[in-house]
Amino acid sequence: MNEWVRPAGSTADDEYDTRIQPGGDVWSHTGLLVTDLAAGESRTVQTGEQEWIVVPLSGSASVEVEGVRYGLAGRPDVFGAATDVLYVPRDSAFTVTSTSGGRYAFCSATARNSFPVALVPAGDVPDELRGAGTASRRVRNFGTPGVLDADSIIACEVITPAGNWSSYPPHKHDEERDGVETSLEEIYYFELRPEPGAPAAPEGAFGYQRVYGTTERPIEVLAEVRSTDVVLVPHGWHGPAMAPPGYDMYYLNVMAGPGETRAWLICDDPTHAWVRQTWDGQPVDPRLARTE
Repeated sequence: MNEWVRPAGSTADDEYDTRIQPGGDVWSHTGLLVTDLAAGESRTVQTGEQEWIVVPLSGSASVEVEGVRYGLAGRPDVFGAATDVLYVPRDSAFTVTSTSGGRYAFCSATARNSFPVALVPAGDVPDELRGAGTASRRVRNFGTPGVLDADSIIACEVITPAGNWSSYPPHKHDEERDGVETSLEEIYYFELRPEPGAPAAPEGAFGYQRVYGTTERPIEVLAEVRSTDVVLVPHGWHGPAMAPPGYDMYYLNVMAGPGETRAWLICDDPTHAWVRQTWDGQPVDPRLARTE
């Protein structure tokens, strides 16, 4: 198994199906906990030196922070709609209780400063249609600068229709270059499904993720990914995330880095940057225009 690919269940413990934690020289800034909760079941997290975003993947929940309770209406699943999310600062604690059962992601990043607890309603989540043609995808920017005030965490989620390429052209963000590029490690958490109307069983859904390095910092990942798999990107060019014909792809991104400026600034692989110009005049995939 490639050290940067964490298949479903490989990081599980008694409380979480997925547990990615920062710590050490190789993986230092971002974390992700994912858990299924039955109706009325709870998880409590001591935030420590990390800031957090609670993201319902399916189902609704209440979140208690320092004696104050916040309701998250959630959603039926990640493909159908955006969700409201809750930001929780470092040096506190939160308890998530499922209303009627569901799956929940807790995204985290190391933080120097504490920001106020913030609820971002689903209706306030910017909905971006990015790319065109077979590079069309939907980006929900619930935890990005300008939407959410935070110290370091940047988070969003992406829907890629069956047959499309996402995170494309390949790009990187692993250097601090003022106004050009920021250094951010990145988590990709995947869920996949057969496209609506397909006869295939959900457990057969799959996609692919590519990561490759520079001469100075090599890395090689070409992974088949299935629901609840995770790919870590410590550095290097990444993309495409590929949804084969017949299978829709969702991924949740969590990013943070050592820089003092919280910004998502990327650099395209110059070999493939020209692809962006081919989008001029191409329509966005109509399957995205029909949703949300």
